[in-house]
Amino acid sequence: MKEIAEELIQADVGKVLVNEPLANHTTWRIGGPADLLIQPKDKASIIAAVQIVNRHGLPWSVIGRGSNLLVRDGGIRGVVFKVTEGLSHCEFKGEEVRVGAGYSMVRLTVETGKMGLTGLEFAGGIPGTVGGAVYMNAGAHGSDLSRILKEAEVLFEDGETKVLTNEEMEFSYRTSLLQAKKGVVLEAVFQLRTGDRKKIAATLASNKNRRRQTQPLTMPCAGSVFRNPPGDHAGRLIEAAGLKGFSYGRAQISEIHANFIVNRGGALATDVLTLMEHVRQTIKERDGIDLHPEVLVVGEG
Repeated sequence: MKEIAEELIQADVGKVLVNEPLANHTTWRIGGPADLLIQPKDKASIIAAVQIVNRHGLPWSVIGRGSNLLVRDGGIRGVVFKVTEGLSHCEFKGEEVRVGAGYSMVRLTVETGKMGLTGLEFAGGIPGTVGGAVYMNAGAHGSDLSRILKEAEVLFEDGETKVLTNEEMEFSYRTSLLQAKKGVVLEAVFQLRTGDRKKIAATLASNKNRRRQTQPLTMPCAGSVFRNPPGDHAGRLIEAAGLKGFSYGRAQISEIHANFIVNRGGALATDVLTLMEHVRQTIKERDGIDLHPEVLVVGEG
């Protein structure tokens, strides 16, 4: 692995780290090591790095800012690409915005609001990157990325790059084509509308205040743990079952929002997974409803 790391360093693809703890790169502050972690310095670099990794037959995966992600305690074998600062360009053209996969969603909502463009207000509290948000069709407040995405440039597992339309991304609730066909989003184009700057700012401020009051933002977490079942909310079901504050190890179901699990300091992925299974079984027995994870669980136990 060190020889491959040296080859990647020689190719000047960006920062290359060996046996890097992924707890340093997830919002839950949980996760074992990646054999190699690469932080590409630009779009050309990640394309070149994928070619090198593929030539060596190594598996690879992608993270952004590490939200909505649980890395198991054994870590991830092969290569992990962390797509953040190196792909963080943003360009406005009329009511369209072309933005790199590593751009912060929170920052993007602020910037589009300043430009007087509406359509992204729902995403003001999504803590991840554009690439991650497109990958999972992130949403909140009754909307999601599928409603505004015009196209996305994707680098697929075989090294081929394609620009996919909204329809070709095959969006559905918290999913896209990329759950079935491995690839990494390089950039996205969003189609927005001209709006009133004051109204946009007011909506963003209102959503922000609501998050502060209803979410455990001061503790390491990953966002909503379970998807909302049809016609209901996972948080309501979990709270009704009396599970708020229930803990295992150093992980705890938030006392503020029942669909969040927080790391009280030193939590392991096994702690979180044990809590998730307890919640799932409780709700199944109590309500006859199967809760499905919204967080992506990856790596080895």
